[in-house]
Amino acid sequence: MKALKARITKGLNHGSQVETCDNSGAKLVRIVSVKGSGSKTVRGRKPRCGLADLVLVSVVKGDSAMRKQVVLAVIVRQRKEYRRKDGTRIKFADNAVVVLKDDKGTPKGTMFKGAIAKEVAERWPAIAKVADILV
Repeated sequence: MKALKARITKGLNHGSQVETCDNSGAKLVRIVSVKGSGSKTVRGRKPRCGLADLVLVSVVKGDSAMRKQVVLAVIVRQRKEYRRKDGTRIKFADNAVVVLKDDKGTPKGTMFKGAIAKEVAERWPAIAKVADILV
């Protein structure tokens, strides 16, 4: 994964329920684990995640084909504000994820509702291709 230029505050916890902003069939997902945070936490502490992180999620609500599946997702919006290098602080109205087909970053859905953060577009170029609005 590519390094980010912004200082992302970790705004979501293990077990948080987050809405999806794509048309993959999932509506509401629960964060099961955070990929790539295994060696960076204190023993026994649940990992937290923030914008542009790759997470493993369980589908809580959605199509009958998608429900109860464990899939990969990327966090594209978070309510907790974070700071960019130029000094601006960004926060969104909701928390949102995009469901992925594989770990390379190919999105399962073909269109996204709402804005996608610029930091996500830097790290995940396949998501940036599908996005309409980048903030």
